[in-house]
Amino acid sequence: MKAEYAPLLPLLCELDGRLAQGRRTTLAIDGPCGSGKTTLAALLTQLYDCPVFHADDFFLRPEQRTPERFAQPGGNLDRERLREEVLLPLHEEKPVCYRRFDCHSLTLQPPVTVAPAMLSIVEGSYCLHPELSPLHDVSVCLSVSPELQRARILARNGREMAQRFFDRWIPLEQAYFDAMKPQERCGFIISSD
Repeated sequence: MKAEYAPLLPLLCELDGRLAQGRRTTLAIDGPCGSGKTTLAALLTQLYDCPVFHADDFFLRPEQRTPERFAQPGGNLDRERLREEVLLPLHEEKPVCYRRFDCHSLTLQPPVTVAPAMLSIVEGSYCLHPELSPLHDVSVCLSVSPELQRARILARNGREMAQRFFDRWIPLEQAYFDAMKPQERCGFIISSD
């Protein structure tokens, strides 16, 4: 076994057990930015050859970006669209037809259709919001130290964009984690430190 898989062993055993029983499974991966959600999803995709749906494709559209919406813990995600376009079809074992949000044009892209799979992954901050959690079968919350988070965000995004994370996005995420406590409701907690 590769050393990188060792902390994942309980999760892998859970997924393998469910799949061996022929149970379709939706896995949700939540955690702060820079905690390794996308990296974990990519690793699991290599192991299970499964589709991944990214919460980043469900950013709020311009007309949704109101002070009232941002005041809601977890309000920075178009969770209504994620629920309707991805999670409900997965739960009903139907094809998923969803539209990715393009952050550059601030528009929804043409629909993408994904066939039902035995394992599907939904990854991203806010995906364990209580309005979405009933539609997940297995859930993981990642953790990361503030120091490592900061270093990863700087390396990934550069100084100018990283400052937006530090000033805007991380405080919104922290409000969500404080209010909704996904780390207390998930099936697995994995530290990326």
